[in-house]
Amino acid sequence: MSSDRLMPIHSAEFQAMAERVLRVTELTSRLNVLPFEDEAGKAELLEQILGKPLPSRVTIYPPFYTDHGLHLDLAERVFINQNCTFLDYAGIRLGERVMVGPKVTFITSGHPVDPEERRLYLTGAPIDVAENVWIGAGATILPGVSIGRDAVVAAGAVVADDVPPASLVTGSKASVHRRW
Repeated sequence: MSSDRLMPIHSAEFQAMAERVLRVTELTSRLNVLPFEDEAGKAELLEQILGKPLPSRVTIYPPFYTDHGLHLDLAERVFINQNCTFLDYAGIRLGERVMVGPKVTFITSGHPVDPEERRLYLTGAPIDVAENVWIGAGATILPGVSIGRDAVVAAGAVVADDVPPASLVTGSKASVHRRW
């Protein structure tokens, strides 16, 4: 799914995605019950989830959740703490040395706001996180966001807009934008 695209729910593309989600859910369920010290078992399951071996010096602490896996691009020296969720169908890229705190959520897909279209389509836009970014515990990164190099996302922040390089973003952004 490309940036800001609608995917019809009653399509072959949606069906293929739904089948992949079921497969990855089974794989992450297995990953998340392995003994912590079973590095070989974790590496094998993550390779199946991501469709390729983990890059050098990437650390992922389970539990780890993703809905698709094949569109999660991790550079070297990425650190992902426990209980993170990556809804990656529209694509998530984490640059080198990105640090992700516990319970961070990345969401690349959603539904249209219009109630008539909400059950007919998925929407999607990729997330791009540049090098040396730190994302604090419990942050939520929404579809279409880019986070610039050396930026910090504070714990609990909801990131709905691009983050400039070398900056700190904090807080939630919930406010009424329109009514119908």
